[in-house]
Amino acid sequence: MTAEPRFVHPDAIVDTQWLADHLGDPGLRVFDCTTYLLYETGTGRPYRIESGRGDYGKGHIPGSAFLDLQGELSDTSSRFNFTMPAAGDLAARFAMKGIGADSRVVLYSRKNMQWSTRVWWMLRAIGFDNAAILDGGFDKWSAEGRPTETAETRYPAATLTAKPRPGLFIDKDAVKAAIGDTGACTINALAPDLHKGDNPRYGRPGRIPGSVNVPVAEVVDATSLTFKPPAEVAARFADVGADPSKRILLYCGGGIAATLDAFLLHQLGYRDIAVYDASMSEWAKDEALPIERG
Repeated sequence: MTAEPRFVHPDAIVDTQWLADHLGDPGLRVFDCTTYLLYETGTGRPYRIESGRGDYGKGHIPGSAFLDLQGELSDTSSRFNFTMPAAGDLAARFAMKGIGADSRVVLYSRKNMQWSTRVWWMLRAIGFDNAAILDGGFDKWSAEGRPTETAETRYPAATLTAKPRPGLFIDKDAVKAAIGDTGACTINALAPDLHKGDNPRYGRPGRIPGSVNVPVAEVVDATSLTFKPPAEVAARFADVGADPSKRILLYCGGGIAATLDAFLLHQLGYRDIAVYDASMSEWAKDEALPIERG
């Protein structure tokens, strides 16, 4: 008999009651990671980035600080949004925000957990493992009528040494090399219209050849915004041929949504998972790279 799928890293997901019970823990560091993408037409860019700091200032989980993904944690010298900085640089940035080697970190976001999973995946890439996602994020916390505050929290600076895990983020060359490789499965986390090529948001419409589609909306409950049960998530990935024995490459528009799929695959026990950082923001604009539609 095949064992029922389960999330094998339960400490990396916390619920609202757990967080409410632990808000006073001295080593706890809680962060609002919200960013908004405002989709525009006729501007020559796929979206406008808006920090969630404004909504944080209107009300947030008591004692939580704010992380500005694009403004504080990304390589702003890159021509792509949200680019992963060098590991040592990123560790120093997290340390300035109060994350140290002994910290217990909880990450949350609004409207979409992909912002917190992006920060979680970045922490994992530099060797920090004691971080968790708040299941359902601020939306579930608020829907339950739990307390909020408007005063900004700033944690004291800490010390954090990077212990990089190579391969958790990959570039276009690694993705191109995997096309046609039967030992790899490339997954697009974007919506179906983008995967099929019906939407030219990022440039040339379409997808990386041979890639399959697991939109993040299909692995998150639409009402509670919590992760779907492990069996449902496992079945969705199995449907597209994402076998645990394969190397799994994930992409989206800019390396954000892909981390939510990656996080869940990690929870299901997959071991060889990589996120294409620049994703379609790069691929769709590079005429030298193949693309397919339909």
